[in-house]
Amino acid sequence: MSNIENEDIFDADLVSLLDEDGNEYEFEILDEIDYKNGHYYALMPLFDMPDEGIDSQSTYMIFEAVEDENGEPQLAEIEDDDLIDELAEIFEANFDAEEELDEE
Repeated sequence: MSNIENEDIFDADLVSLLDEDGNEYEFEILDEIDYKNGHYYALMPLFDMPDEGIDSQSTYMIFEAVEDENGEPQLAEIEDDDLIDELAEIFEANFDAEEELDEE
């Protein structure tokens, strides 16, 4: 998935992404961070795909904010497993901290 349908992703709580086949998927933006010269988003799918292990209640995905050749914002899948692990640790620490604040 890469093309962003919502032009104002940086101010939105929801974003629509198009996959390479033109299928549109809705996500909720859970968090975003700057890390190692990149900007990353944790997105929760608002759909289920059991055959691909995607459950909207227990899954989040991490994407990198990039620009296409025309300077348009896109979200790109991350290929580096080590980077994904590092980002997941940061996002999950943020989720835990937010949960603790909500409990107070």
